[in-house]
Amino acid sequence: MAGSEAAWQAANAGIKVVLHEMRPKVETFAHQTGDLGEMVCSNSFRSDDSEQNAVGLLHWEMLQANGLIMSTAYDHRLPAGGALAVDREAFSQAITQRLTSHPNISLSLEEVTELPDQGQWIFATGPLTSPALGKAIQDITGSDRLAFFDAIAPIVYADSIDMDLAWRQSRYDKGESEEEQKAYINCPMTRDQYEAFIDALLAADKTEFHEGETATYFDGCLPIEVMAERGRETLRHGPMKPVGLTNPHDPETKAWAVVQLRRDNALGTLYNIVGFQTKMKYGAQSDVFRMIPGLQEASFARLGGIHRNTFLNSPTLLDTQMRLRARPNIRFAGQVTGVEGYVESAAMGLLAGRMAAAEITGAPLPDVPQDSAHGALIHHITGGAEAKTFQPMNVNFGLFRPVDGLKGGRRGRKDRYKAYTDRAKQVWGDWLRAQTGA
Repeated sequence: MAGSEAAWQAANAGIKVVLHEMRPKVETFAHQTGDLGEMVCSNSFRSDDSEQNAVGLLHWEMLQANGLIMSTAYDHRLPAGGALAVDREAFSQAITQRLTSHPNISLSLEEVTELPDQGQWIFATGPLTSPALGKAIQDITGSDRLAFFDAIAPIVYADSIDMDLAWRQSRYDKGESEEEQKAYINCPMTRDQYEAFIDALLAADKTEFHEGETATYFDGCLPIEVMAERGRETLRHGPMKPVGLTNPHDPETKAWAVVQLRRDNALGTLYNIVGFQTKMKYGAQSDVFRMIPGLQEASFARLGGIHRNTFLNSPTLLDTQMRLRARPNIRFAGQVTGVEGYVESAAMGLLAGRMAAAEITGAPLPDVPQDSAHGALIHHITGGAEAKTFQPMNVNFGLFRPVDGLKGGRRGRKDRYKAYTDRAKQVWGDWLRAQTGA
């Protein structure tokens, strides 16, 4: 995501770009194709609400900046209530086509294993940095790579879901059209079924880590087993919460818990199990997930899995231009910088591409406004966060500077969020206009 966006932004500024991609020659655990911008964990860019949600605001800012990732996402959007979900295969194929057909971009399908000391480079290796490149980064930064473990959720064939038990509905019927309001498939559980499911989940065979390896997870992508270990009710108040849903098969009975599946492709033949990232072994996954009512005969297009994720201690290693302090000709972008999520990663690619282009052309780039969503993120990773406890972060309004005169608390939250987004849209628009002279 980040590398694709960085290449697009720099190329549109008139810079000749060589885009290096090691796949398909060098594969990773999670990727299935050699396409650029492949989505591996989820097909969702999360909320598209640009007035009450920080990630929705980031969508808006990227679109205003001619962002490749966001514009392509809208071209291949799937019904998903208030979320922006895409047909992941069509999306990555379109990203690949747009980049390879750009006159200023050439594609090199070779692995890069060193950090060059000449030329302008952007490294946007994402969570699955190759071992050779990871060692090169470690050697130059002089510090150990930070690491956590990232999990992916399974994908189910739609025609294997028992719709006599399951039903279609978005939570709170979100979405403008009837199709969007029914973008999710819901599988209800009684209390006894939920308790049996938790028991099986806790007892299932799980991926073992290497000796001496400590698993630190990003809270936004916790395996369901880890959530269950925190308390038997955790899942019921998280991805399995039953609120905002009514079972048409039995409207008078409130489900104790609900498992949601979200449409994963335009054909509607694939659905991913929302929030069900897992570290269970494959055989255990099939057994445990088929305990879910409606999935008792489920066929899986892909089972879940877990992989090591790496990121820099950016507050100590990167300057405000996202350059490596020890090697200023090198910028980092994307998840390796310590942002979390497709959107946030692509946003850092957008900034890195523009910053590199400005440096090459000698055209001064105004400072990214801190009160924008992009600015709040880059400020956090390049100095706003506490280096000693630095962990990957999604964009959120907690990263934004307060708006004067607004009251806090839950009652004032809606007005406060709207004030954040109004201010961000103004300063982001001003920043973009300053670059074009408009």
